[in-house]
Amino acid sequence: MTDKPTNEDFLRLADPMRRELLAHCYRMMGSVHEAEDLVQETYLRAWRGYENFEGRSSLRTWLYRIATTTCLTALDSRSRRPLPTGLGAPSQEATAPLVQDNEVLWLEPVPDALAGVGGDDDPASIVTSRESIRLALIAALQHLPPRQRAVLILRDVLKWKAAEVAEAVGTSTAAVNSILQRARAQLSEVSPSLDDPVEPLTQEQRALLDRYVAAFENYDVDSLVDLFTKDAVWEMPPFVGWYQGPETIAELTRTQCPAEKAGDLKLVPVAANGQPAFALYYRRDGVYEQFAIAVLTFSGDRISHVGMFFEEALFGTFGLPPKWEGSETK
Repeated sequence: MTDKPTNEDFLRLADPMRRELLAHCYRMMGSVHEAEDLVQETYLRAWRGYENFEGRSSLRTWLYRIATTTCLTALDSRSRRPLPTGLGAPSQEATAPLVQDNEVLWLEPVPDALAGVGGDDDPASIVTSRESIRLALIAALQHLPPRQRAVLILRDVLKWKAAEVAEAVGTSTAAVNSILQRARAQLSEVSPSLDDPVEPLTQEQRALLDRYVAAFENYDVDSLVDLFTKDAVWEMPPFVGWYQGPETIAELTRTQCPAEKAGDLKLVPVAANGQPAFALYYRRDGVYEQFAIAVLTFSGDRISHVGMFFEEALFGTFGLPPKWEGSETK
């Protein structure tokens, strides 16, 4: 008979699951910073209770139960994290005054590296897939009550059995099935769904990204109109407004962006939410300083959504310096 692992074995066995647990907590919370804190709390609770772990389930399942409970407890005292489009107000004109609301807990992007995206050889790749951390999907999940959110993630993302979910969230199997039905119905009203595939970027999409970078770095605002779908959306928390249509987006850039000439902005490619993304640096007094993280969504060969996140703490999360020391754009 194999002896039960001791506490000394815990980190060795549990540490490889850290990224997938972070992805799970991120789906629940909509915040990479809160997810990191809750993963730490999950590991602390698991360490303290490891002597009582009887092995009736796998260590992974046990950790997910703890993480889910930890997230649900945290959500008792937190409101949902929206994007500006989730506040219920209509789109704004490009020239309308910018209104900033720092009291709202805004949705945050997550770096692919932290969420384990791209690990095709990982046996738990399903829980770190690009499909399940897409920005639009995370925003949609935020509209679900916490328990509905947990049940849908455990059943439809992690593919747990209803009985396992019931044990994790402290309810009956019948209640889980009812909760799941309501969650699926509400999620079906938004796009994308959990079943929508996320395909690798095509050659045409990569070429369009190059044009996107060139347009901003060269301050060629007029060319932006050709890069977006006709109903493309641009939003930029913590500003509460959102903007729709290529001409509006171009006008917004022309009138509200602090850049005034070629070389004022530097775009550094990053990866967030399984999507193409850029870190923007704005040149002040000859120095490129952190400005925003932009996450882009494609529909076909055009950009359909840009989430521009003005949260300086995200630069550290993405492993980026506050000042860009590379060569300046000419």
